[in-house]
Amino acid sequence: MYDVMDIIQNIENIYESNNAFSILKDFERVLDELDIYVYENWEDGELVKGPIIKRHWVSCSFMWPKNKKPDPEGAKRLLDYDCRVKYQKTYLVEPRKIREPDVMRPGTKKGKLDKKPIWIVHINMPSNLIKDTYDAYIDQIMQQPDTTVNMEEPNMDVQMPPEQDMDEMPDQGGL
Repeated sequence: MYDVMDIIQNIENIYESNNAFSILKDFERVLDELDIYVYENWEDGELVKGPIIKRHWVSCSFMWPKNKKPDPEGAKRLLDYDCRVKYQKTYLVEPRKIREPDVMRPGTKKGKLDKKPIWIVHINMPSNLIKDTYDAYIDQIMQQPDTTVNMEEPNMDVQMPPEQDMDEMPDQGGL
């Protein structure tokens, strides 16, 4: 069972740590490079726990509503790259929004707690897979030609929209 407060605390810890945030971006880069997001509902996952960084593994857990289970074919694709994937049915405990007094817990000013069914997908990814994907990403960036714009010679190939008369301009609200 997961609690909304634990999820919020996990996200705060990620933002406080540059290393955890960087590892999480690299973890997501691997998922993107392996085309996991083309499978149904994978793009809707929300981070619940992680990244948990160990010597040879990085672990993250993501959640989906019960009716939006991520396609197991995406998990099979991860298995081909030595990742470990585990599905789990569980609940998310979150407080109700207080709109009337009978929604509050007795003796408090907090809303009653509801258990919502969710899917959790735990992914253990080899750290060398993350490193290899990151290295390939850096190599790709380094091979791109310099894309700076020469300010002295304007690009004349760009088509400019036809000029409009000031009377034809739409009113954008004046000051």
